[in-house]
Amino acid sequence: MSIGPRPPAGLQIRGKALWRDVVSTYVLDPAELALLVELCCTVDEIDRLTCALSAQEMVVTGSTGQPKANPLLAELREHRKVSERLAAALALPIPGESAGRRRSRQAKSAAQTRWNRAKSGPKLVDNR
Repeated sequence: MSIGPRPPAGLQIRGKALWRDVVSTYVLDPAELALLVELCCTVDEIDRLTCALSAQEMVVTGSTGQPKANPLLAELREHRKVSERLAAALALPIPGESAGRRRSRQAKSAAQTRWNRAKSGPKLVDNR
């Protein structure tokens, strides 16, 4: 296990931890390092949004006095989506794989369908 490049300046606790975990395990090319920087920054932003949201109400008053979801909820949701996309684009190998691969949503969905069918057993057809 190697040390790898130092984390970029400005990363917080979870971002630095993610950086160190990845670069100590994998050798990344420059494009992958750029994705990792973005992923680490996004993870830190998620933490800051979560902290800010915990100090506020989940439901706030809208411009016309109506109750509405705190806008930070939408930002948090979007940051989580970005985090998921960045992690998928980084395509790190999962345990048991020799190399990472990008998994499309369609491929994941097909695999999940096959898995669910296998778990539920064969379907019986009534030919009356």
